[in-house]
Amino acid sequence: MTATAPITQDVVTIPRKMPEGTVNLVGLTRDAMRDALIAIGTPEKQAKMRVGQIWQWIYQWGVRDFAEMTNLAKDYRAKLAENFVIEIPDVVSKQVSEDGTRKYLVRIAGGHEVEVVYIPEEGRGTLCISSQVGCTLTCSFCHTGTQKLVRNLTAGEIIGQVMMARDDLGEWPKQGAPKDETRLLSNIVLMGMGEPLYNFENVRDAMKIAMDAEGIQLSRRRITLSTSGVVPEIARTAQEIGCQLAVSFHATTNETRNMLVPINKRWNIEELLAALKSYPKVSNSERITFEYVMLNGVNDTDEDARRLIKLIEGIPAKINLIPFNEWPGAPYKRSSNNRIRAFADIIYKAGYASPIRTPRGEDIMAACGQLKSATERERKSRRRIEADAGL
Repeated sequence: MTATAPITQDVVTIPRKMPEGTVNLVGLTRDAMRDALIAIGTPEKQAKMRVGQIWQWIYQWGVRDFAEMTNLAKDYRAKLAENFVIEIPDVVSKQVSEDGTRKYLVRIAGGHEVEVVYIPEEGRGTLCISSQVGCTLTCSFCHTGTQKLVRNLTAGEIIGQVMMARDDLGEWPKQGAPKDETRLLSNIVLMGMGEPLYNFENVRDAMKIAMDAEGIQLSRRRITLSTSGVVPEIARTAQEIGCQLAVSFHATTNETRNMLVPINKRWNIEELLAALKSYPKVSNSERITFEYVMLNGVNDTDEDARRLIKLIEGIPAKINLIPFNEWPGAPYKRSSNNRIRAFADIIYKAGYASPIRTPRGEDIMAACGQLKSATERERKSRRRIEADAGL
């Protein structure tokens, strides 16, 4: 096998220039919000308290209108409305799968669009959010990877996806009502469009908001960040976010991984595993999830399963086996059910959890690896995609 796909489509990701004028409070850290309030004349001694009040209105109660913030003086609410907005991405469309999965197409500043997926399950609900418009990587099995990177999302656009989903689910609590511990949106996975660790600061700030005890209040153990292997940022993720980590692994030799996940040419399997070994200890995470897409005749042999066991030795881990979700022009086929089960059995007998992910939302192209915003869709021929993948 030879690999000709580039490591990334764009080495330097594109920052978002913020518009001048009114400032959107969504996505600001507490310190940034404090500075913004002081800049409009809030006394410094009051600023921390005001941040706490506004923060709860936005992130605990889901309020978007300053006039509704009744524990603030009327003239102060008017001043806030003159200088700030509370805005989240707009929903362009929503599709609901036969299995209950919801896929949202949302529009952000500049008219760009990203996809967000909500997956309801027994006792939990997982929201799969995006961190970039398009993707800077070129993983050959992933539909999102055929869409070129447009730009990074801001922290507000990332946490705004969570707020949008809570709107749609009707999950903002009512003031004065008994506390309901049932969460329709109980988990976040950064597994949508983009490589989160190529947009680290914005992802970190958004997840800090999601975990804040006076807002959305999600535990760090209910947030999973998926990376293709941006090795220098892995330790930083443990230290500054501390969430669960998933790794798009997908191959047991550098030759195959170079083809499937071209970032492997920059940080190979050995370098990636070295970085992962210290992650659970630093972040207090239970274990690392290794994501492994099952591709017929490419990475699904018994020998691959045995090599995988040997590679992850010494790392607290579980292996998520993902039946390949096909998309128009995809150069690969899904491994057979029997082959996937045989692969899983080898891993299980070695003492590792090896769940086989049930594809969700395939009928609306909402499954893992299928996301691609409608306005950016480039229909490539199968021959072109195979050539890009080095097949």
